[in-house]
Amino acid sequence: MTSFEDLLHQFETRFSRRHFPVTPATLYDPAEYILGIGGKRIRPVLCLMGNELFDDIRPDAFEVATALELFHNFTLIHDDIMDKAPLRRGQATVHAKYGENSALLAGDVMLTMAYEYLNKIDVSYLRRIVSLFNRTVFEVSEGQQLDMDYEQRTDVTLDEYLHMITLKTSVLLACALQTGALLGGASQGNADLLYQFGKHVGIAFQVQDDYLDAFGDPAKFGKQVGGDIIANKKTFLLLHTQQTASAAQTVELAHWMAYPEPAAKVAGVLGVMRACGADAWAAELKARHTDLAMQYLEDVAVLSNRKEPLRAVAAELLQRQR
Repeated sequence: MTSFEDLLHQFETRFSRRHFPVTPATLYDPAEYILGIGGKRIRPVLCLMGNELFDDIRPDAFEVATALELFHNFTLIHDDIMDKAPLRRGQATVHAKYGENSALLAGDVMLTMAYEYLNKIDVSYLRRIVSLFNRTVFEVSEGQQLDMDYEQRTDVTLDEYLHMITLKTSVLLACALQTGALLGGASQGNADLLYQFGKHVGIAFQVQDDYLDAFGDPAKFGKQVGGDIIANKKTFLLLHTQQTASAAQTVELAHWMAYPEPAAKVAGVLGVMRACGADAWAAELKARHTDLAMQYLEDVAVLSNRKEPLRAVAAELLQRQR
């Protein structure tokens, strides 16, 4: 079995080339730009790992992995436009550098190019892979829409937020693993178990992300904590606090959420969160989904030692401090 790092190197070697025509440059250069500013490439490597769990990696797995990475970057381009984000991976976002119109079109051609790569795989796998990919495209889009809808609501429940995060973040990780498994010859039952593993890893990852933004060590996190609080962003932590706060704590939370000075606002909101036990609760929620993920992986009917690279990458994702 191959480590995540070695598979990442194999994927980068194939992926690090131009994917789009040269002209018109105003259309294709923005697409190449976002691919060139890096990324963890987690989703394509999970596809390769899903394949290798059951058999030697097929050349088709690299085509699907490329499609997944292109689709992921398509979502980033459009999400950044909707969020009006100026930076991505420390660099100017596509719309900030090239304008919104060019960014929209660059995203469109990137999604189309993803299908071009899918069309290269063996026809015996094509229908199942494309069907799963299409379902994931729908779900990720639904998750993004729900995220925007929830910004306008004050009554979002934890279950609604969990559903949104599952669609927006988790299903693409799950899709990557399941497509790889199908290419590796896995039974539908084993492929479904691996899908659930990826889904719960994704949920635990988002809980960890919410936690680090609020309670992380700035020196390790790599940026000032409290960005979600300053933006009044709904997170697992905020929703739990709102649903468990006493009447007095609810008033205090509302006061700090509306406070104009950022540092004091973050400190005040964190104080209420701690008083409501949101930090400990988040750790328990992360552990719950981590345990679920590992149980699904354990149930996959292959030799235990073949699962070790997936256990290792899950641990790396969920124990990170930044």
